Amino acid sequence: MNKVIGEWPSAARHFKGDAGAPNNAWRRVRAAGWQLAPWLLPAALFALWTIGCERGWIAQQILPPPQLVFDTLRDLAVSGDLAHNTLISLQRVLCGFAAGTLAGFVIGAALGLSRTVEAYMLPGFNAIVQIPVLGWLPFLLLLVGVGEPLKYILIAHAALVPVTLSTMQGFRQAPASLDEVARVFGYSRWQRVRYVVLPAAVPTLATGVRLAFTKAWLALVVVELVASSEGLGYLIVYGRQLFQLDLVMASVVIVGAVGFAINRLLDALEARLRRGQPSAFRE
Repeated sequence: MNKVIGEWPSAARHFKGDAGAPNNAWRRVRAAGWQLAPWLLPAALFALWTIGCERGWIAQQILPPPQLVFDTLRDLAVSGDLAHNTLISLQRVLCGFAAGTLAGFVIGAALGLSRTVEAYMLPGFNAIVQIPVLGWLPFLLLLVGVGEPLKYILIAHAALVPVTLSTMQGFRQAPASLDEVARVFGYSRWQRVRYVVLPAAVPTLATGVRLAFTKAWLALVVVELVASSEGLGYLIVYGRQLFQLDLVMASVVIVGAVGFAINRLLDALEARLRRGQPSAFRE
């Protein structure tokens, strides 16, 4: 009898583990399904593209088959044109994005910390940012010509606006209670900005930087489409002029892949910043 009683807990644990195993397996399957869900639409579009070209639903003069696009990508990679034009585009977007982000942070911080600066600058800033990026193109062509400065300025302008507005908003959402505590402890204005305002602004700043990169990447492609002899946008224009739609599609695929990769990198950076943020400021 004692032996049976002594074995009962282990048997109960074994039974409980067997009952929980299917639930754990189902959780793992569900988690894997959620990770694969964002790829369902691209996979469906690719399948429709492939089947449409094989069945003749889509003319090759309108949309080349995927195999031809992949062959073009391979040829571009082997010849070195892919690496060369991708590096040129990355250099342009990173320089313009860095300049626009830095300027936007400075302007947004001034607007967020000073009501006087806001009163004088914000109306004019709001009026200027309503002009599209391409609206500045004719004016800048007269000033700087068709060179690299033109591209850097337009890309920086595209990144400037989201960073400025997100910085201004982020600097104003610091908890008033924490600011009062900082004042009680005798913090200077710079210390309050460093230890209270800036940590509270991290989520909004991260969102603004991601949006700024998206705007900068789009501006890069548009600028290279209009005035450039190198870069991924130039490859698109070159393919269109020669009516090589496989080259156009291959360049579009590279533009999307590079933009997606950098966006994921910014996601990882944002997650790391949030982990290092004080618990009082986490969402």
